[in-house]
Amino acid sequence: MALSQMNSPSAFAMPEALPELRSGHLEVRLAQSQAEIEASQALRYQVFYEECGAHPSDQVASLKRDFDGVDSFCDHLLVIDHSRGPNAIVGTYRFMRREAASRYGTYYTAAEFEIDKLISQPGEVMELGRSCVHKDYRTRPVMQLLWRGIGAYIITHNVALCFGCASFRGTQIEKYREAMAYLYHYHLAPEDFRARPLPSLYQEMNTIPKENVDKKKAMHQLPPLIKGYLRLGGFVGDGAIVDPQFNTVDVCIIVKRELMTERYSNRYTTDLEIA
Repeated sequence: MALSQMNSPSAFAMPEALPELRSGHLEVRLAQSQAEIEASQALRYQVFYEECGAHPSDQVASLKRDFDGVDSFCDHLLVIDHSRGPNAIVGTYRFMRREAASRYGTYYTAAEFEIDKLISQPGEVMELGRSCVHKDYRTRPVMQLLWRGIGAYIITHNVALCFGCASFRGTQIEKYREAMAYLYHYHLAPEDFRARPLPSLYQEMNTIPKENVDKKKAMHQLPPLIKGYLRLGGFVGDGAIVDPQFNTVDVCIIVKRELMTERYSNRYTTDLEIA
């Protein structure tokens, strides 16, 4: 979307530290400098543009970093492989809380979805975005470490609700009809916190009757990140959008802390020790 073409300010404010989270030579923590943010942007460029076919602006292409005006208002979660050096960032996630969105003026997700019902919820609200992991690190241990980092952040900042765009690769939404219908029939958010695409972008998800949905096929079509949100007890909004710039089909994912499944709430927001 257009926000990704905006220049990123250079100001950096040190975020509140998270509990130490390590597993072997891997560590997950928040970015501690502008240089680390730029390294995470380079990883995002590698994954989103070089691997997944997003279309960069001239400035993004010349710098080989995925950046936008939102970045300087966010905390950036990093997975670092210390066996490759102190700055070997192999995974990243971007967090924007209510106060930061107020300073910036909006949430990134608002460029695609109507989110008034989400941001009107009581308590701390956080947008999740720009998630990616280097292709050599898309393993269960790395993903578990990343989720534990998210859990630690939720605890540290007492976050009540998380939301953001989650993507299917490619813009041919018909390829994902089974998954879209499954999400609609089995994981649609309750009306009081249900997002919906902007009217000009709306793509119907309810294209297959519930009794005709092939769950096995649907699960095969779902990206791992969306499966992770669903295991947490997450929901989706009503409708998808096609994003030609990022070469994706996006849905709005919503996770309400009080409704998280007990197993995953305990695992990712209470037990933060890495075995």
